[in-house]
Amino acid sequence: MAALPDASRPATNSLSTLSSRNPSDHSLQRVQNLPGYTTPVFKGKEEQRALVENDVAAKGFIPRELVPSEVNWFYTNLGIDDTYFQNESREIISDHIIALFGAKILAFTKRDPTKLVIDLEKIDEKTGATFIHTSAPGLTTLEGPGATCESRIDELFLDNSTPENAFRLETFRSAGSISATASQQLRCYFVTKCKLPPKPTTTGEGTTDIRAVSDPIFLEKATQNTLEIYQKVIWSVEKRHGPVIDLFEVEGSRERRLVIGYRMGGTSRFFSALSNLYHFYSLYSARKYVEQFSNGITIISLYLNPLPNSNAPPIEHSIFQVMKEASLLFCLPDNPYFLPKQVGGHAVQEATYAYSGWIFAQHFCNRLGPAYLQLRNILNESDPAHAEVLNDIKRRFREETFTRESIAQVIHAHPELVRFFFTRCAIADLIRLLYVNFAMTHYPSSDSASQLMPTLSYQRLQTAQPLTDEELYDKIRRTVSNKHELQVLESFLIFNKHVLKTNFYQPTKVALSFRLAPDFLPEVEYPKKPYGMFLVIGNDFRGFHIRFRDVARGGIRIVNSRNRENYSINQRMLFDENYNLASTQSLKNKDIPEGGAKGTILPSLGASPRRCFEKYVDAVLDLLIPGQTPGIKEKLVDLYGKPELLFFGPDEGTADMMDWAALHARSRGAETWWKSFTTGKSAQLLGGVPHDTYGMTSLSIRQYVLGIYKQLGLQEKNITKVQTGGPDGDLGSNEILLSNDKTVAVIDGSGVLADPAGLDREELRRLAKLRIPVGNFNTAKLSKDGYLVKVEDQDVKLPSGEIILDGTDFRNAAHLRFKADLFVPCGGRPEAVNISNVAALIDSDGKPHFKYVVEGANLFLTQQARLHLEKRRVVLFKDSSANKGGVTSSSLEVLAGLALSNDEYVDYMIFKDGKPSEFYQSYVKDIQAKISENAAAEFLCIWREHSRLQGSKPRTTISDELSITLNNLQAELESSDLFDDVPSRKGVMSRAIPKTLVDKVGLDTLFKRLPEPYQRALFSSWVASHFIYKYGVNGSSVDFFHFARGLAATK
Repeated sequence: MAALPDASRPATNSLSTLSSRNPSDHSLQRVQNLPGYTTPVFKGKEEQRALVENDVAAKGFIPRELVPSEVNWFYTNLGIDDTYFQNESREIISDHIIALFGAKILAFTKRDPTKLVIDLEKIDEKTGATFIHTSAPGLTTLEGPGATCESRIDELFLDNSTPENAFRLETFRSAGSISATASQQLRCYFVTKCKLPPKPTTTGEGTTDIRAVSDPIFLEKATQNTLEIYQKVIWSVEKRHGPVIDLFEVEGSRERRLVIGYRMGGTSRFFSALSNLYHFYSLYSARKYVEQFSNGITIISLYLNPLPNSNAPPIEHSIFQVMKEASLLFCLPDNPYFLPKQVGGHAVQEATYAYSGWIFAQHFCNRLGPAYLQLRNILNESDPAHAEVLNDIKRRFREETFTRESIAQVIHAHPELVRFFFTRCAIADLIRLLYVNFAMTHYPSSDSASQLMPTLSYQRLQTAQPLTDEELYDKIRRTVSNKHELQVLESFLIFNKHVLKTNFYQPTKVALSFRLAPDFLPEVEYPKKPYGMFLVIGNDFRGFHIRFRDVARGGIRIVNSRNRENYSINQRMLFDENYNLASTQSLKNKDIPEGGAKGTILPSLGASPRRCFEKYVDAVLDLLIPGQTPGIKEKLVDLYGKPELLFFGPDEGTADMMDWAALHARSRGAETWWKSFTTGKSAQLLGGVPHDTYGMTSLSIRQYVLGIYKQLGLQEKNITKVQTGGPDGDLGSNEILLSNDKTVAVIDGSGVLADPAGLDREELRRLAKLRIPVGNFNTAKLSKDGYLVKVEDQDVKLPSGEIILDGTDFRNAAHLRFKADLFVPCGGRPEAVNISNVAALIDSDGKPHFKYVVEGANLFLTQQARLHLEKRRVVLFKDSSANKGGVTSSSLEVLAGLALSNDEYVDYMIFKDGKPSEFYQSYVKDIQAKISENAAAEFLCIWREHSRLQGSKPRTTISDELSITLNNLQAELESSDLFDDVPSRKGVMSRAIPKTLVDKVGLDTLFKRLPEPYQRALFSSWVASHFIYKYGVNGSSVDFFHFARGLAATK
């Protein structure tokens, strides 16, 4: 764990500067004291009552002389809305009357009228449901009738609503008590299937007309005022990604109406969580409505009143807290630390903080400790066997030391402390003190012009006694009972200390995001310190983003889980996977301006990956774009204090989401950099440069293959090759199209295609052009020794006579069985060749299966496996050198987005009538030339260094040292004054920026448009890479002096 908190660090904000701003629109809206819906009148009610009376009498359970009074009591005294009588059948109504009579008898036998329990329900998951039960106002029922009613409504009807399958809800509280002797009230819920119009229409301004997207029953019942209110909410939701929350004061009463609009699927279990929220502040609802609209919007309307004779804060204050905390609930409605109101319950803000700290602790409690460090110092990490042992021990520590369950137990460990969470209680507990420590720093600054009245969270903080970090740590140390608990709670304090900015207090948001200073990461686990990191927490996902330099770029990966066990593994390893991917990316990004970065998103089981990605992006944008809109996106407390820009790219599961992210950034106000926010955008619509279409990654791989041929005097047509990643993929298809070797095997997701005589080149090219897998290969074009085994095949006999029992198992291990001159992995899972199976690539005579390996697929081989093969004299070039063409292409896509104005970008980069402009075509050729130039230069640098050392150092190690040296030199140059030398700057930039862009925009204009941090990074990367590639990793200061003298020269 990081060092103990700095005792000198005070609470950042004084109490007097804390904001009392409420999250609503800052003009209080009023409505007349009239129903928002017309009261339904069932004209056939009396006729129905007479028929129901006959039905009840006929069933014989109630004495005939009591039937009229019981039926009359049910119809007139209970306050059941006419909606029930109009929707239910006579049979259901008569059954309910009989059930109520039985409940009365039961209550009588207990001699207690308060024991009269009414609990009626009818559920049809296809058409709707009815629930009627006794309900005390202002309280969440924990057992008995209604205890699970709202959560079941969420689960069965609301959470999964779509425009094609949506349900609306009306719920009412009866005005009077259920009988003369029992004071209970009834709560009725009516869920009905919507009949929404199939296609929404828009007005001339591009906004939706509410009448065109509404259920006809809603239109029949809603008043004109309600339609107008909902119409405005719909328009706001269409412009926003988060929830829209509006408050209305009812004239002449203390009732407040809260209207919340959001996109369908944006949250889950929200309706039931809202009840817990307003009950927490001793409010009750007279009526609640949930309406659905065919443009994918949900609106919840709550009619809230203060509980009579309550000691709670007045509704005039508490309603603003409900609004503020509804936004947090939207992000985390199923928070285990926010429970129904009870002694020891958490306020939503404190509970959300506890949940965030719980997530943080799961990933960052120091799980290795000094014992692991001592073992690591004894073992030799360069020895593959030792490295494997260390990795196994590290994995065991991380899986078993601090589990999410054990951390949760610590948070709940002290009930005598945990129950005192708010100011009205006598004892402040540890978690609340930690929350106050967090809030004193990040609660927004005051803006008196926009204040209506202090929110309760503001008032709570005013009465709290903040502690310094040292005082708080000392209190934790004296309170906990063991080191395990100390370490968990200490992680909360470390979380507080390293949050630089957060959207926690942003009025509207879809997920929580925290920008963290990475100083707390222990060096024993993370030897290379990142530049910056983000933690994003949603109700159905968690995610990270890590970058190793200020200007950095990398893909956003979705980590999907097959089952609960796999999800648990992914959850434990998420940050480590993100860190390793970003670290690897930084090695690959050695000769471009952007350093290495990566983002990971772990969706919960059953969650929509796309929806998780959208929430992740929106939450990160909250921290990149300064808030300007009161009540929606406000200014945050920013301890980082500088503009920050991230560049996202496609990765596993997100390739088709880059367009959305760029356009969403623009809609959020990123007018100058939305074009460069994501790479991998579609070429025709958004001017992206697709790697597969132009073979960008394959071009760099190809330079390494051709370099080997040239250095060793080989003829390509005589080279045998094995390839993983088939003709349906980017790298696989382009490798086939660009090469002219004798390919003997191709392995992809569909199966294994092999022929020792060489696979038919024209047939392979046909598949590559169609982008279809080897399972579609015409087997008539195989020799007598060739075969195709598909993953679905079983008990297949090969030409050699070998029986393949299972096609999938055969495919998974096929890369270990073939022999050839060259192996080019263009696809496959990470660590497909590792220290455990690399011996399978060496035959019984000690001869490797392959003479040359060019690792096109990321992380296909582990570092230990690479070194093992190089010891057997395999000529091997690792992934971070060989497949960097894609990152170079993406880097220059970013440059075009930053350099061109919006109008220029539309004219030059976006296709017209499906065709690219001359500028676009020329720019793509510049990119391809730059990729080939960089790849060839790095290949020669590695080859020369290996020859100079007479093979004593593996090329894998040389590649890593080259990347590290390049990155270190670039970092030094960025902080030096060399960039300030104008002739050198102009000379370098004229060569670093593609000629097509310089000719079109002009160098002086580019200097004005490109952000200075980006210019410094571009300048430094070009100087560092060209110097190292020319002079090698051992270039001297004198060499650099001579090199720098030529920087001012232009192309």
